[in-house]
Parts: sequence; structure tokens; C-alpha cells
Amino acid sequence: MTRIIPPVAVALSLILGTPALAQTVILVRHAEKADQSTDPVLSEAGEARARALAERLSDQRPRMIIRTPLRRTGMTAAGLTEQTEDGRRPTVAVVPIQGRSLRQHVDEVVRLIREQSPDTTVLVVGHSNTVPLIARALGQATPNMSECEYDRLLTLRLQGDSVSGVTTRYGAPSDCSAAD
Repeated sequence: MTRIIPPVAVALSLILGTPALAQTVILVRHAEKADQSTDPVLSEAGEARARALAERLSDQRPRMIIRTPLRRTGMTAAGLTEQTEDGRRPTVAVVPIQGRSLRQHVDEVVRLIREQSPDTTVLVVGHSNTVPLIARALGQATPNMSECEYDRLLTLRLQGDSVSGVTTRYGAPSDCSAAD
């Protein structure tokens, strides 16, 4: 005897049997800068941190990287902008920060993230004053970032209106002892 499975039952089993797609958003601050000039390059410690970030994310290869025009954000993300084994390069979006309000910058970054497909991994390389604001605008509570903190890596999973996040550390621990 042959049984015919109703189309609704097939659709329901496919929906329930397949995990829903979730977008992954990784937020980091640029690595350590060489000096206090307006647009410095990375210090030796910053270069090491940028390499640690590329190593840490080697299995998550972002399809999009969002950064500011400042050299330190580009240098932090540089190890992740190369072509992958499948011959693809991530899209790099440079979102201005100077000459606009912080709110405008955050809104544009969030808009770019939300425009990506639900299975995309997005890396945002920002600044101590933007990373927490972007996380909060996406729905994830996170503390402010001190000027001496460079090792925070915040990973968010966006699934529809739901957001879950975890904060980890990467590279050498940040030394905030002088700031106390």
C-alpha cells in the first residue's frame, strides 16, 4: 500500500527539520595604534593583534567587513580581506565616522548589517566609542569600552528579531592597569 504524504506535512517537516538561518555579526575595536596622531598605523602589538584576529576568524571567514576610513581599522581587518579557497573575497564597506554624528555612523553600520542575507557573517571593525553602540543598536546589551581595551570580541547571532551574544577575548590580554 502506498501512502501519499500531504504537502503541508512535507513543508512542515522541512521547516522544523532545518535549523533557521542566523546572521553572525562579529564586533571588534581596531588593534593597538602606534601613536596618538589623527590617523596612526598599528603598533607592533596592534599588528600581532590583527594577525590573532585573522587566525581566530579563519574558520568563520566573514562575507562582509565594515570599517571606518581610518588606517587602523583597515589594517586590523587586512588579514581577512584576502581571497578564500572558494575564490571569493569579502565585500568591504567603509563607513565614514568623521563629519557626521555618532548616531548617523551607527545607523549606517546597522543598516548595512541588516541588508545582508540571514546566513552571512559580518565583521565590524570599529572604535571604543562605536563598538558598544553598534551592539546595542542591534539589540545586545554590552558595557562601554575603555580606551585601553583592545581584546574584546563580541559575537552576535541575529535571527529575525532575536539577538544572542557572547563576549570573548582574543590576542594578548589588554593592559588597562595604567588606566586605574
